[in-house]
Amino acid sequence: MDDSGPLHLLEIAISFGDCDPAGIVYYPNYFRWFDRCFHSYVAAHHGGHDALRRALHSRGLGLVSASGRFRTPGLEGELLRVEMRAVSWSKRTMTLGYIARVGERVVIEGEEVRAIFVEDGAGGIKAGSMEPFREMVDG
Repeated sequence: MDDSGPLHLLEIAISFGDCDPAGIVYYPNYFRWFDRCFHSYVAAHHGGHDALRRALHSRGLGLVSASGRFRTPGLEGELLRVEMRAVSWSKRTMTLGYIARVGERVVIEGEEVRAIFVEDGAGGIKAGSMEPFREMVDG
């Protein structure tokens, strides 16, 4: 992960409904929270997904892949702080790094690869150039 600091932060109060019967966060919720962190970043910095989609002349920024490394369990009643960082750019994708902590304790580290989806001219979609979005982020 880069050392330039987070692009965005999201705090989640872990509740009973986020957990399994043992009071441990049910693992798919972390991926939901990574996605929520990304979309709250888009809302805060780019006017929301629909505004960004229009600015990029695209269908939107979609998920290509996601992964996570579970370090310690998140538990009911804890406050989880999710940090999102842009860790790399390619011609057609960006990789976002996430680290989520309770206090200083790392709960999960993860990554998402996202692409800008554009019409392919044959009724489908394909990954378009990531450069316009990179310019917006790097500003």
